[in-house]
Amino acid sequence: MSEEHIVFTKQDHVATIRLNRPEKLNTVTAAMGKTISSLVAEVNNDDDVRVVILTGTGERAFSAGSDVKVLDDYGTNWQLRNRTDYAKEVWRIRKPVIAQIWGYCIGGGLELALTSDVRIAGESAKFGAGEVKLGWNGGAGNTQLLPRLVGYGKAMQMLITGNLIDAREAHQTGLVQEVVPDEQLESTVLEIALAAARNAPIAVQAIKHLVRMSLSTTPDVGLAYENDLFAYCFTTSDAQEGIAAFKEKRPPEFQGR
Repeated sequence: MSEEHIVFTKQDHVATIRLNRPEKLNTVTAAMGKTISSLVAEVNNDDDVRVVILTGTGERAFSAGSDVKVLDDYGTNWQLRNRTDYAKEVWRIRKPVIAQIWGYCIGGGLELALTSDVRIAGESAKFGAGEVKLGWNGGAGNTQLLPRLVGYGKAMQMLITGNLIDAREAHQTGLVQEVVPDEQLESTVLEIALAAARNAPIAVQAIKHLVRMSLSTTPDVGLAYENDLFAYCFTTSDAQEGIAAFKEKRPPEFQGR
């Protein structure tokens, strides 16, 4: 059952989606993609969830992408085009997504990382877009999102060779935001997630929305829309709580209202 291959937990306003096929390098099947889609809908509609951590089980891989051995499960080429794609589903999450990465992060696994908002890597992490070695290009973000993070030339080098880069190089190019020893990875990611979860949920989601907009709008349009949402945030109870907490020199207690 795909549910056995996806572990979902919630605690302290943080949801964790964990790929659970360590014996298969956490490769993703069509059924797992549908499970991820249902979880995306759940976290989007659950006000108790403020941040999402995306990771894998085991020490060998974050994810090696799609399970090539069961690609036929997607059906015809047309059905493959219109599939429920796990990376595109993660892109739909309205709340911040932090990818917790160790081991192999390749192919569709790299796309999962790219569709996350923040990427934190363990020292063992290795990144690559190896689809070209099998005869195709990435179908859910490698050619579109990777250049935005690492630049045209580095993205092209990775995409046309399919070669791996290590965590250090991934950090130098901007693909990941931080590299830590593997044994510190989980605690580091949780610290970042909890820091975000303590902030006003409406403002946090507005920030994600605005930053995503900046990828495809002119500065004039983006700045105007940013100012609109800035003003909107002041209509929320959380903004009033933030002001009151500042005056009273206490931590704010945001409710997402």
